[in-house]
Amino acid sequence: HVQLVESGGGLVQAGGSLRLSCASSARTFSSYAMGWFRQAPGKEREFVASIISCGCSTYYGHSMKGRFTISRDNAQNTVYLQMNILKPEDTAVYYCAASYVGGSRYDRDYPYWGQGTQVTVSS
Repeated sequence: HVQLVESGGGLVQAGGSLRLSCASSARTFSSYAMGWFRQAPGKEREFVASIISCGCSTYYGHSMKGRFTISRDNAQNTVYLQMNILKPEDTAVYYCAASYVGGSRYDRDYPYWGQGTQVTVSS
């Protein structure tokens, strides 16, 4: 079983930045692809970004390109999401997830999920 714990969420003004972290308990963390998803109230869960196990390829949702950056530190068993130029529409609960499938943007490919961290962007 893989435990994932997100942190770094909070309240920020539009145009600001936040950095989310997701720490994993998995001894084989470096073998998993990792992803970030988000879910706003009343909306479906949305793909944000993913990174393959070696960290050498990344993928982003359309509205996140150029503003968000996913990275990982396999020595620290942690994946990060740097979010810049935040907009009110980025307000959501952000989840990290682990997958055996590299680069997937589909939540069905991620069997392991964290509890989520709230990000609120004020206008």
